[in-house]
This record gives sequence, C-alpha cells and structure tokens, in this order.
Amino acid sequence: MFPQTRKTRWRGRLAASEQGFTLIELMVVILIIGLLATIVVQNLRGATDKAKRIKAEADISAFKTALDRYYLDNGSYPTTDQGLAALVAAPTTGKIPTDYPEGGYIEKIPNDPWGNPYFYQSDGNSYVLKSFGADGVEGGTGKNADIDGSSSS
Repeated sequence: MFPQTRKTRWRGRLAASEQGFTLIELMVVILIIGLLATIVVQNLRGATDKAKRIKAEADISAFKTALDRYYLDNGSYPTTDQGLAALVAAPTTGKIPTDYPEGGYIEKIPNDPWGNPYFYQSDGNSYVLKSFGADGVEGGTGKNADIDGSSSS
C-alpha cells in the first residue's frame, strides 16, 4: 500500500538483527560469574582466619603491657586466682596491690576471637598467657595453633 521509505527499510533491518542472547551464551556468563564468586569466597575464608589470629595477638600484646605495668607498680603479677580481672579492678583476694591506679590497667578483658577466654596462670613471678586458637584446645597447627604470650622470666 505505502511505498517503503528509507526509514521503514532501516527499521526492518534493525528488527531482524536484534535477536538477543541465546541460552548457551547466558549459561556461559552464569558459569563464569559462579567461578569468580567461588574464587573470591575461598580467598576471603583464609583472610578471616588470619584476621582472627592477628586480633588475638593484639589482645595478648595489650594484656602483656598491662601485666608489666601491674608488675612495676606492685612488685608481682596477678596470681592465677586473681586472674586477668585484676587488670580491670583491684583484686580483693591474695596479695592486695598497694599502688593500684584509678580505672585499672585495661578497660575490659575480652574473649579471644573464637569466643573462648584467654588462658592465664601465674605464681606472681612469671605468667603463662595463651589463646588456644580456633579449636580452643591446647596445641594444634594452622588455625588451631596456640598463640602464646607468656612471660620469659
């Protein structure tokens, strides 16, 4: 009826060339995205374990600094019975410190990054301070390895 103009011929060619993506092309793209996501998740898993170990090492370093200050002020470390809590508030049992600062030596005693309390044992002259790692049991390797901050004396 109407003669084909240049504009209508162009629309016809454009419509014929727009076919979209095939199912195979979509499957290949989804497969590639899945592989990339798997690689990223695997790399992040190792980073989480490393970050927890670094956090535990930082906590132990803060405890060691507070324990050394306690020792300098009072002539001994808190005993096992007094525990790390003696760094937050003055102990009321055992050897009572005579020069205890207001506010204590540390703000609070957190659990290790795996949710377990830090292990502390002391006779007043030296101490053992540890995190038992991801498994919460003494010994182990890799992410289950102990993080030791014991005194050297």
